[in-house]
Amino acid sequence: MTDYRRLRVALLGAGAVGSQVASLLRKHGEELADRAGATLELVGIAVRDVDAKRDVELPRELFTTDAETLIVGADIVIELMGGIEPARDYLLQAINSGADVVTANKALLATHGPEIFDAADQVGAQVYYEAAAAGAIPIIRPLRDSLAGDRVQRIMGIVNGTTNYILDRMDKEGAELADVLADAQRLGYAEADPTADVGGYDAAQKAAILASLAFHTTVPLEMVHREGITGIDKATMDAARHAGYVIKLLAVCERLTDVPGASGSGEAISVRVYPALIERDHPLASVHGANNAVFVQAEAAGNLMFYGAGAGGVQTASAVLGDVVSAARRHIAGGVGVGESTRANLPIVPIGRVTTRYQITLEVDDQPGVLATVAGILSHGRVSIATVEQTVERDLDHDDERGTGVARLVIGTHKALEQDLSDTVDDLAASGVVERVVSVLRVEGD
Repeated sequence: MTDYRRLRVALLGAGAVGSQVASLLRKHGEELADRAGATLELVGIAVRDVDAKRDVELPRELFTTDAETLIVGADIVIELMGGIEPARDYLLQAINSGADVVTANKALLATHGPEIFDAADQVGAQVYYEAAAAGAIPIIRPLRDSLAGDRVQRIMGIVNGTTNYILDRMDKEGAELADVLADAQRLGYAEADPTADVGGYDAAQKAAILASLAFHTTVPLEMVHREGITGIDKATMDAARHAGYVIKLLAVCERLTDVPGASGSGEAISVRVYPALIERDHPLASVHGANNAVFVQAEAAGNLMFYGAGAGGVQTASAVLGDVVSAARRHIAGGVGVGESTRANLPIVPIGRVTTRYQITLEVDDQPGVLATVAGILSHGRVSIATVEQTVERDLDHDDERGTGVARLVIGTHKALEQDLSDTVDDLAASGVVERVVSVLRVEGD
């Protein structure tokens, strides 16, 4: 084996991803050294419980509960603990000690990214986080490096494997969300508390990271509009399928032009997460199971799609180790780290100023004049109807009292301003002719 310079690698966390990273570092050490130009010595793994059961067998002497001592003297620190604290404190300690850091911690970067990147800039260190946005899918480097000379116009991403698994099965099998979620929990795709996934929180964190990179603008997590999938039921899925759509939880990061009150260029950005309708011939419609995909539209490069496993211990470990090799190469080459580019400083507009198409599903009494009233309310709210489909379900209670049934209206709209649509839906709900607003879904992918 070539006599390479030795770099000390400290690992924080040995869960599903961390244990695989440790195993692969040891198993492929010589091969990774040849690629990096340095021997990568795993000097220790900081954990809460040294004797806890691991996914893979690792020497017990590697484990320690003293993370701070492990960090001191390390050249590269890999943080795979998750959560905000103490991960934030450990990363800052590592950076201030002169180490480069590798992390897959999307929650930490979405909430404290600027602080961590600024700390790295101060000492010339580098922060690597390929695994933080889409698991094994390489998307951070393409956005930060490959597309640095282009103008990204839009990103649409399926960035949460749990929700994609749930929605995909609901679409294919006609199942209800609660039943598929229970299966996802049994299979390990969903946590016992699935709120981060089904509530859209995980996807919102990733959207903030992707948008910050794509548009060279710091995107605070609180500026990301977030909706989850808990309102999607079998009837909503059936209506989407009948109309030629599939429902996906999308992270949408979009450059907007001619925005009143925006910067001198008139540009702004919108970052949002919600369940959306996409046509079945769109590339994202073919993303099945727990897989992820990120669809990028750039001015010069055109349409690009990055597809693969969005989670999984060994899969995510691949992205982490790619960052470790990059960090090792930087150490060998020398020089300061490359900071994050956020100088564009584009304003971030609220969801109300976004324009898109919609599918509105309403339950109304099956009576003469109801459709005309609904159409009038939509017209008054500056929402133009593109399609209407009506089905009638007999309602015995209503038949006894008024001789009517319940009609379900599925209304497709032309493009409308979100605020206009929201106000119009409120007017529909209060009109007296609409019994229930079943769902309002945006149509994406145009």
